[in-house]
Amino acid sequence: MFLCVKIIARNGFKLVYIHLVMNKISFKYFTKSLIVITILVNIISGNLLAQSKNPSPLNFPTPKNVDNILFYIQRDPNINTAIYAINYQENGKINKSNPIKAYWIRYAEKGEKKDFSYVQRKFAYGIESKTLNNEEFELKFVSYKKLPLTLKKIDSDQKYHVFVNVNQKKIQVEKIFVRIEGGSFWLPNVKYAEVTGIDASSNKIITERMLL
Repeated sequence: MFLCVKIIARNGFKLVYIHLVMNKISFKYFTKSLIVITILVNIISGNLLAQSKNPSPLNFPTPKNVDNILFYIQRDPNINTAIYAINYQENGKINKSNPIKAYWIRYAEKGEKKDFSYVQRKFAYGIESKTLNNEEFELKFVSYKKLPLTLKKIDSDQKYHVFVNVNQKKIQVEKIFVRIEGGSFWLPNVKYAEVTGIDASSNKIITERMLL
């Protein structure tokens, strides 16, 4: 009997596969090998556990009474919150050329509302949109285009909502949190992002984490 160990990465996490194959080998060697593998698994599990915790030290407020809000983003190193709302025209219809209105609620500055700066809009928090059909749009963050979102009106309430697929789950997005530890504006040290919202299959609130 001998041991074959394979470590692979899947969705940012390391998985350990241990295969036991029959062969002529002493039980003593098998025991020693099993001890080594146990230590290896414990080290990897410990790293994943530490990684799964690592919460922000900040206490973030929940935006309230925000007109036409779709979802919001919060991140270190402060509690200022990026709001993403439907951009309606004066006639009450969505602006198809620019369906999202995004701005700050600067809770760190007495809750002042403020537009994104040019740099923030073009390189960090802005959103690009593409019309898919009459009531559906593809959205992408200018800073991370690997995560396409969909804005569409749904039949159940005849309202617009934003959806995204994370870890093979379709989520109606309510909040995104980005954990940042150091770095700079241009090169932030992003540890992970979490999407919180309604699971389309179970209709329950869930939070899914991504390693960026």
